[in-house]
Parts: sequence; C-alpha cells; structure tokens
Amino acid sequence: QVQFVESGGGLVQVGESLRLSCAASVSPFSSKTMGWYRQAPGKQRELVASITSGGDTSYADSVKGRFTISRDNAKNTIYLQMNNLKPEDTAVYYCNVPTWRPFLPWGQGTQVTVSS
Repeated sequence: QVQFVESGGGLVQVGESLRLSCAASVSPFSSKTMGWYRQAPGKQRELVASITSGGDTSYADSVKGRFTISRDNAKNTIYLQMNNLKPEDTAVYYCNVPTWRPFLPWGQGTQVTVSS
C-alpha cells in the first residue's frame, strides 16, 4: 500500500528555516518524480517543488531561491529545505507523485506556521 509520511514542520518566526522530510513507500522510488505540495486555509493545494529521478528540480515562483528540494533514494525520502520563511508560507505541506493521475492517497501532511 502506498504511503507518504511527512514530518519536520513547526512554528517558526519570519526569516527562520525548516527542513521537511517525506518517507514514501512507492516502488520503485528512484524512478519517480516526487513533489512537495502545500495547502493554506481556504486555498487550493499547490505544487511548490518537484524533483525528477535524475535530480532535475522545479519550483513555484513564490519559493524560488528560498526552498530546495532533494532526495535520498537509499532512504526512499525527499526533503524540502525552507529558508527565509515568510507568513505566506504557512500551510500544511504534503508530498506525492506529481506525474500520476489520479493522485496517490495523501499522507497526513506536516503543518508549517510562520509567525510575524
């Protein structure tokens, strides 16, 4: 059964950093493009970063230069390093496989709250 387990969120101040992790039980993990999504209250879920099997990355304009996505295929895990956090980054963050439709079942997500 496919499962995503996100962790690493928390409450931080403006300008601080967080590193999110997502352990994914998709197989074969190494061949999958993986992505980080977020959903703020009252807004649609959006893709903020993705990484291909070859390590190519893509970012939403709102996070370019501040967020970095990476992967560790040996651990079936992706990461999201978030620097210079802003209040508008406040959301629940999820991971999934952006190239698949329908989406695989979503995990519980991890809450990121940026306080000013």
